[in-house]
Amino acid sequence: MAKKNDGKVLAQNKKASHDYFIEDTYEAGMVLTGTEIKSIRNARVNIGDAFATIRNGEIHIHNMHISPFEQGNRYNPTDPTRTRKLLMHKAQINKLLGLSKQEGYSIVPLKIYIKNGYAKLLLGLGKGKKQYDKRDAAAKRDAQRDIQRVLREKQKIAR
Repeated sequence: MAKKNDGKVLAQNKKASHDYFIEDTYEAGMVLTGTEIKSIRNARVNIGDAFATIRNGEIHIHNMHISPFEQGNRYNPTDPTRTRKLLMHKAQINKLLGLSKQEGYSIVPLKIYIKNGYAKLLLGLGKGKKQYDKRDAAAKRDAQRDIQRVLREKQKIAR
């Protein structure tokens, strides 16, 4: 029987697509305590300021805020933004390490979701956008919105 949050996005980093060109995505598991997973299932997690690093062949996520569980016990972590280990295959970590060493690339968390009862984190390999890239993307988005608005008005008139 599937859980109620299975496949549902619990947290999303909308700022990442604004600040980075996402070139590739990877799925990673997370090492969590029992009360942390309960808070994640209640969508009490924030990945807006989070970032990932690779040290000693292991990948860790920093500044991911998981609120303490209200009905938690003594195993509730005292620091909600503690560094958490991510679970990935060694070949994926080595590939990410090589790609992220290039100038301008970084590993950015994109979203957290539940898959088969386990919390997963979608990581993206992102290249930082310049200010003019952000303005260009906003202009394209506005132009597309105007085109859609005109098409909807024409369809209303045609009826």
